[in-house]
Amino acid sequence: MRKKKKTEVYALGRHISLSADKARRVIDQIRGRSYEETLMILELMPYRACYPIFKLVYSAAANASYNMGSNEANLVISKAEVNEGTTVKKFKPRARGRSYPIKRPTCHITIGVKDISLYDEYGQIYSLKKPRWKNKYTTMVYHDMYSIGGVWDKK
Repeated sequence: MRKKKKTEVYALGRHISLSADKARRVIDQIRGRSYEETLMILELMPYRACYPIFKLVYSAAANASYNMGSNEANLVISKAEVNEGTTVKKFKPRARGRSYPIKRPTCHITIGVKDISLYDEYGQIYSLKKPRWKNKYTTMVYHDMYSIGGVWDKK
């Protein structure tokens, strides 16, 4: 029986004190991008979820370079998912001897990294996502209100 070579490396963060929906907002931005582009995006985004995700991406790249000997320039985020974890339940004292429940959600984040130099189909592509900022710019055409005709037409 022939053994397959493991091409994907994971980093798993469990019980991160963060809502899963807030983490998914950041994870959706980095899925399919290159490692260097992902680090740049995570450093510049203003969300609190970016720091634990940044640490996990960095850890996944360190795992890939240590276990497979791959270069960080060839890494692509192939799998990024967020699952809900346990909810930490506490009680806070309130007025007149009452108690108020506090629920702190947690989440589990999994980051998978692939080395694209092992695949021939990717070639020199460093990012699987198309960048959004390379859209063609359209030029605006302004008309003189007197040359259009109509109510403002000067006679």
